[in-house]
Amino acid sequence: MNNVRQSKKRDAMLALLRSTSCHPPADWVYRQMKAEYPGLSLGTVYRNLNHLCERGLLRRVGAVNGQERYDGMLSPHSHFICNRCGTILDLPEYSPGQDRLDAVGVQYGFQPEGCEFIVRGLCKDCKDF
Repeated sequence: MNNVRQSKKRDAMLALLRSTSCHPPADWVYRQMKAEYPGLSLGTVYRNLNHLCERGLLRRVGAVNGQERYDGMLSPHSHFICNRCGTILDLPEYSPGQDRLDAVGVQYGFQPEGCEFIVRGLCKDCKDF
C-alpha cells in the first residue's frame, strides 16, 4: 500500500468484514461502525471499501437487490445467491482449481488470474415459503 496512510476506521472495517459471513452491503458496514465512529459517513465507508477491494484485501461479490455486496474471505470459494431474499452463502467446496483455470487459458489463449462461480436460485427458506 504505497503512500497510503494507516487508518483506524479502515482497519476496523476490514476486521468487521473478515469476522462475518453475511456478505454485507456498505450501509450494513456503516450501521455496524457508526456507534464507535460517530463522525463516520456513508461516503467514507464506500471509499474505504473500494480502497480495500482495489488492494485485494476484500472481494466484491456483486450487486444483489441493487446493492454491492462484500466478502472478507479471500480463499478461493464460490457463492450461492438467493433470487428472492438476496441471501449469499459461501460454497467453499465448489471452486474451480487452478489446473482447470490454466487449461481454459491454454485452450483459449489467455492468462487466467481468477474465476468467480455463482449459483443463483432460491434458498432453503424461500423455496419452502
